[in-house]
Amino acid sequence: MRVDILPMLSDNYSFLVSCEKTKKAAIVDPPEASPVIAKVKELGLDLVAVFCTHHHWDHIGGISALTPKFDLAVYGHESDKDRSKLSHTLEDGETFKLGELEVKVHHVPGHTTGALAYRVGDAIFVGDALFGAGCGRLFEGDAETMYKSLNETLAAAVEDDTKIYFAHEYTQHNLNFALTVDGENPVLKTRIAQVAALRADNQLSVPSTWAEELATNPFLRCDDLAIKGRLKARFADEPLDEAVAVFAKLRELRNDF
Repeated sequence: MRVDILPMLSDNYSFLVSCEKTKKAAIVDPPEASPVIAKVKELGLDLVAVFCTHHHWDHIGGISALTPKFDLAVYGHESDKDRSKLSHTLEDGETFKLGELEVKVHHVPGHTTGALAYRVGDAIFVGDALFGAGCGRLFEGDAETMYKSLNETLAAAVEDDTKIYFAHEYTQHNLNFALTVDGENPVLKTRIAQVAALRADNQLSVPSTWAEELATNPFLRCDDLAIKGRLKARFADEPLDEAVAVFAKLRELRNDF
């Protein structure tokens, strides 16, 4: 498997996933068409699919310009059938092939109702469900839904060394927020320095790994005693014993950070 990262718009990433044996390829979340067309031509790939993680315009805006040029299967969740003009609808746990690669789909609602993550080999493409050290806003779901999507569904779908391909370059800002709630975490401090160096050199923070996210992403650390303790000290009148309540408070704080 080969993954090529295509920066799009101001801070989006699309991912060109290809089977190195068959040259069959899929583009994940293309808001623009021209960078995809150029990369497919450069690499001599046969673009056969679009993997839609969700229906927001900055993830699907390039599809209408790609479909006249390529014979594409456009995949996404059943609930996004009309919003994303899908040709193939998917549900949680389904599998299909990209060349000789197996693709497994995981339904991770919260950011949107139909959010999907696509597991291919040692990588998972999570759209806006999970970011480097953060997660998506709760536009079409609540804290409990998103908590379960990340900490149960996604957690069960990956291993520690799984590469996490997220769709926006928000990592540095997310890490700065994480420091406000998990400031004694030495792994977090190390990651902050590493990502700062990457971004100063105009390099990307994607992909991360699941182990890295477990160690530094507060939305995956809602049972951590240090995070709970800091939040309880700041919000003494609020019930913050349960992980979902901690998740909700973290998301509320991050919205205004």
